Amino acid sequence: LSAIFRYAVATLRADSDPAAALKGALHRPPVQHRRPLDPKAIVKLLKQLDDFGGYRSTQIALRLLLLTFVRPVELRAGEWPEFDLDAGEWRIPPERMKMRREHIVPLSHQAVALLRELHELTGGGRLLFPNHRRPKTHMSATTLNRALERLGYSGRFSAHGFRATASTILNEIGYNPDWIERQLAHAPRNKVRASYNQAVYLPERRKMMQQWADHLDALATGAEVSALHRKRA
Repeated sequence: LSAIFRYAVATLRADSDPAAALKGALHRPPVQHRRPLDPKAIVKLLKQLDDFGGYRSTQIALRLLLLTFVRPVELRAGEWPEFDLDAGEWRIPPERMKMRREHIVPLSHQAVALLRELHELTGGGRLLFPNHRRPKTHMSATTLNRALERLGYSGRFSAHGFRATASTILNEIGYNPDWIERQLAHAPRNKVRASYNQAVYLPERRKMMQQWADHLDALATGAEVSALHRKRA
């Protein structure tokens, strides 16, 4: 508010900034990050999704978030021309990415199968997830979180949490952090290192993403040793 009033003063729309006296009086509360899902919680969620009574497209969207690590908005606004399902690859254009650079997402066989099913539902248009009320726009920001709330995760887990879930488990197992960070489309915090390290690690990420999808399948079937742990060993 103070910045708005200062602008008003500078443009002769106001005489003073009445919010200036409050400077330092209000403190932003610390961000409370919701905890990622542990393996047991993933198993429970996958079973709940199997029994989910909502739109099939919403169920597919939640599963794809778990399989791809993309930000919810990147998935919700996805367009079919960005995908090459035969090659198992999704290229998100720079204008749709937070860091404004193209992001290549390797797709596991499981992700491709879900996308082919989704194509039967929405492939007649440009959008992966058209809004059910306004088909020319994509799925709203609240749809996925509302679905999670219906499954009992209100205040405990959100659609964005799938990224932290995958990152936590893969880091704990010992995958190369650079592969994981690139899959998450994170920019290196060290700007000097970032200027030299332009690798996309596509072959490594492709293998990692398939092993992650196989790991989820193993969890869902109750396997004692998941595909992910076995292949890493």
